[in-house]
Amino acid sequence: MFQDFLIVSKEDENERVDKFLATRFPDFTRSFIQKAIKNGQIKLNGKDFKSNYKLKLDDKIEINIEDPIELEIEPEDIPLDILYEDDDVLIVNKPKNMVVHPSAGHFSHTLVNAIMFHCKDSLSGINGIIRPGIVHRIDMNTTGSLIICKNDVSHTKIAEQIKEHSVNRIYVGLVYGRLANDEGTVEGPIGRNPSDRKKMAINYKNGKPAITHYKVLERFNEYTFVKFKLETGRTHQIRVHMASIGHPLVGDDIYSNNKKCKFKHLEGQCLHARTIGFIHPTLNQYVEFQAPIPEYLDKLLNTLRINEHKDI
Repeated sequence: MFQDFLIVSKEDENERVDKFLATRFPDFTRSFIQKAIKNGQIKLNGKDFKSNYKLKLDDKIEINIEDPIELEIEPEDIPLDILYEDDDVLIVNKPKNMVVHPSAGHFSHTLVNAIMFHCKDSLSGINGIIRPGIVHRIDMNTTGSLIICKNDVSHTKIAEQIKEHSVNRIYVGLVYGRLANDEGTVEGPIGRNPSDRKKMAINYKNGKPAITHYKVLERFNEYTFVKFKLETGRTHQIRVHMASIGHPLVGDDIYSNNKKCKFKHLEGQCLHARTIGFIHPTLNQYVEFQAPIPEYLDKLLNTLRINEHKDI
């Protein structure tokens, strides 16, 4: 168990408590500290409190964070498409139909099972027993580049870049309809859909700010191939934003607005995380990696180019 006791000095007055603790304990990310506060593992003057609390002189902070529970998820010898690897990070090209980390109904055959086998004990532990090494995620049926952190220092540094929206994330995808403009921006806060908690939606009451920039790469009669650059990284952001302007992703069975997909065997939305770029935690310089367009999407695009009117 990690334990500590702090008394706030005058120089730390009016600082947000989560920011103060993240600075004081650099091995913990700010999001980790926020979760610990929410779970009652950090007390202020003997009571629960919120992460945005502004510190006052002589406030007493008591920290009691339990040691991580021994991981029960089993390593599995699943082939990985590795784009890059060193002692700090592993960049993988995630395939379709693979969940990133275990969850209800998915305790095996996940990316975590695969990286546990590949990395052995060299994975960050900040995100707990279910998500070792996982600093961000993409949907099960979204393909492409993903950063895996192999130690806690790397995890902390990259998590901060993600929080500051400085990680360069570029996606490509196929959407329904012909986009009128060659490029544009979709902006709208994303949060839980009040009518269906399993879905996300543009939610002006409880959503978090979200901005997606897009640029047309290729137009077809009924579809558009698009490049997306994320300024923020909310759950299902591209899928929700494109559906909101009437151009949902082809194959998206959640946000398709009842558009019927005539392409068979797509297994979900046509969306690929092509580029990931960030400041390397040890090299302290910008690095960038690209995941090639997956075979299914390449074939689909070629089919559209050859014969757009063919019943596929």
